[in-house]
Amino acid sequence: MSVRELVPHSSVQHRLSPDDRVWEVPVPHPSAPFGEELRKRRLEAGLSLTYLSGLVHYSKAQLSKVERGIKAPSRDLARLCDAALGADGALIALSTPTAVGSPAVSAPGRVEEENWMMQLSPDGPNSFGPVGRREVMNAGVASLMTWRSDGSGPASPAVGAGMLEASRSLFTHYRRLGQTVEPGLLLPVLIAQTHTLRELSAQSDSSTRRRLLALGSRYAEYVGWLVQETGDERAALWWTQRAVDLAAAGGDQVLAGYALVRRALVTLYREDAEQTIALARRAQSGVLPSRIRGLAAQREAQGHALAGDVGACLRALDRARTLLADRNDVDGPVLGSMHLPDSVGMVTGWCLVDLGRPREAGEELDRQLTLVGPDAVRTQVRYGVRRALAYACAGEIDHACALTEPLLDGVTAVRSATVTTDLRRLVRVLGRYPDHPPVRRLAPRLGTLSRPTTPLEESPS
Repeated sequence: MSVRELVPHSSVQHRLSPDDRVWEVPVPHPSAPFGEELRKRRLEAGLSLTYLSGLVHYSKAQLSKVERGIKAPSRDLARLCDAALGADGALIALSTPTAVGSPAVSAPGRVEEENWMMQLSPDGPNSFGPVGRREVMNAGVASLMTWRSDGSGPASPAVGAGMLEASRSLFTHYRRLGQTVEPGLLLPVLIAQTHTLRELSAQSDSSTRRRLLALGSRYAEYVGWLVQETGDERAALWWTQRAVDLAAAGGDQVLAGYALVRRALVTLYREDAEQTIALARRAQSGVLPSRIRGLAAQREAQGHALAGDVGACLRALDRARTLLADRNDVDGPVLGSMHLPDSVGMVTGWCLVDLGRPREAGEELDRQLTLVGPDAVRTQVRYGVRRALAYACAGEIDHACALTEPLLDGVTAVRSATVTTDLRRLVRVLGRYPDHPPVRRLAPRLGTLSRPTTPLEESPS
């Protein structure tokens, strides 16, 4: 062991100036507690910096800087070190900033009114979004065309039944289309369809009304997911709450449980493990259908993976598999993804990345992606980028690049803010190998595609 390794670098950095006579004492760095704990655990495990470097695929020089508090650890480095040293999330906790607040939602119990304006240009681009009452007035009555049913009489049962049948069929088609096109192309028709179902429900008999509102709530929930794909968390939560209110108006209280799962997805992408776990646990009430509880258990597992808790993550995944095997309580359009043949297996691969076990993650995602249909582009891209990230973190840079390249057209097509989150992580890992030929070849396009996604003009706010 060298003399340098015996010196507690985190307290005082001994760095000589060019004349070899002046000592410098740096200002304490916020990453010092992480570096101290990393060094302590490494030495307790009897590992040299060189050996740990080989385990986590980071250079010895970079690890040394992290241990001395000179350089803050990346999220991926913290996870890899935590797993390599069996820290059970202790290192991850030291590297994770304190989360602020939790996702807010509009007050439940009523469906809020709003005005929407659609603008279509001759050359194709369009915008579709909410406008305030003052903006409506400023636009002038003559410049606006409005239409709606006058509600003068009840709709016949045949009309309601026909709308239900057509809307159910359309919903399936829209969800399939959502796998191959960007959200802005679908949001206008989905939002309009949601409002149509709600309006017709007010003119229907009680039985038809409930079914129309239930289907409308599924449309609204899907709108919320697509809006999140544009990068607009606030609007995504608004639409999720709207789905809950529509369902409740039709006598369905269980969608509120699934809304917790959706809110937990927002906190997951904020890297807030505590809130993700708390929300997911609230959605596992015994009164809720097995599918909702199973999806909540999967989300809880992802939260535990963020926190580095292997045991709790695997236990939640076991619960999820048991609950999702019960298909007796599935009614109406399926909640959650309809394109994952084995969602628990895929989420297991996802979690293993955050648990700092990238090689296992890559192997599991290899198996799961062979089960996903070729038309499910959004799903292929989401988990394909995650798989490439896993192999990059495992040090298999050539393989990671080979997996990434065929995904890039799909990334362009679906324009997903959530996929971009993982793509940026992948770019950071590959950026440590700038002279690697496959990295150099992919770098320009990856740089363009990994720019932070901003909400599309077409999305609600």
